[in-house]
Amino acid sequence: MRDRLRQAEKAQARKHRPDYWLVILSMALLVIGVIVVYSISPALGKAHGVSSDFFVAKQGVAIGIGAVAFFITSRIPYDRWRQLMVPLAGLAALVTLVALIMPVDPSYPAHRWIRLGSFSFQSVELLKYALLVWLAALLADRIRTGSIKDANRTLKPLLVVLLGIGVVVAGIQSDLGSMAVIIVMISAMALVAGLPLKRLALIGAVIVLLVTLAVSTTPYRRDRLATFLHPTADCQSAGYQACQALIAVGSGGVAGLGLGGSVQAYGYLPEAANDSIFAIYAEKFGFVGVAVLLAIFAAFFTRLKSLAERAPDDFSRLLIIGILGWLATQTIINIGAMLGLLPLKGITLPLVSYGGTSVVFIMAALGVVFHISKYTSYTLQAESGNSLPRALNRRSMDRNNSTNRSQL
Repeated sequence: MRDRLRQAEKAQARKHRPDYWLVILSMALLVIGVIVVYSISPALGKAHGVSSDFFVAKQGVAIGIGAVAFFITSRIPYDRWRQLMVPLAGLAALVTLVALIMPVDPSYPAHRWIRLGSFSFQSVELLKYALLVWLAALLADRIRTGSIKDANRTLKPLLVVLLGIGVVVAGIQSDLGSMAVIIVMISAMALVAGLPLKRLALIGAVIVLLVTLAVSTTPYRRDRLATFLHPTADCQSAGYQACQALIAVGSGGVAGLGLGGSVQAYGYLPEAANDSIFAIYAEKFGFVGVAVLLAIFAAFFTRLKSLAERAPDDFSRLLIIGILGWLATQTIINIGAMLGLLPLKGITLPLVSYGGTSVVFIMAALGVVFHISKYTSYTLQAESGNSLPRALNRRSMDRNNSTNRSQL
């Protein structure tokens, strides 16, 4: 049955026009981010002692590099990434090691960045990308060989890699937000690949235990949890950013204060251009603007889900699912934190927040999806005299092919 499914998928996968809606929605998010960063760039420049266009110029450079990355990855055959997974993993390990031995910036006392003058690079973004490719290749291979449920061949490598990344990212780099993104990305890919739910639940229980220990044994993490539970209890200290974010969101009202009407960007809300950009956006554009932004994100993620369902094979499907889990989790964490629904975790809003490394690697990942969209699978369904293309997922594809053969 698996061979018939693979043959049916291969027969359906013919090169065709790529999904330009993915590009349009991505560009819409980038434009929104540039507009917000441009509007607050003078305030940020004054606060940091740089020119008024410094931040928007840097964001423009990051988007330009990201566009090049998108073009390159969109031209690489997606199967080629299987061959590149070992070099990618090695590069990610090397870059992470360099970040760990680099001297830290007093304003960001964590070994998360490689800084050379005005250049900075966040190692975890490359780590996410390399992990995405490695895990998709691993799980696709286990599906092909029928060993996806084999604990030694599938579950054991996952646990080892997850533990190693957890020690580095959550432990040494103190980046629980990125670790949460990685966990969801791995879980989503494993679930779609067919890893038994009982084993995923076991992994989840272990993760919950480790997170509980990490929070309970670290004073600043306990403070963040207390701030999340009682955000207005200490607005002058531990809860300052959470309170200012809520003030910014609430100040926007229905229609917002306008593009030049932000108050919180003038030194009140920390990380206004990156982690807190959603709150600034809400202040400027209000409930109406937030509804539009959420609608764009919803359409963007729906598009990714649709492409995953129509992907030509298991490897490409798992790549898209991993990217969907990555970006959706970051969006939920970022917006949830600004609304007081989740603890503050220092996670950027995909394609909107200021931040070069994040923008470049997200656009590179979307380039991979864009390339895969040229080979998505379709079938023709005749209804009321009309032939309409209908996307097939893995299960429905086999069922419909069986139906068509019986009709013949």
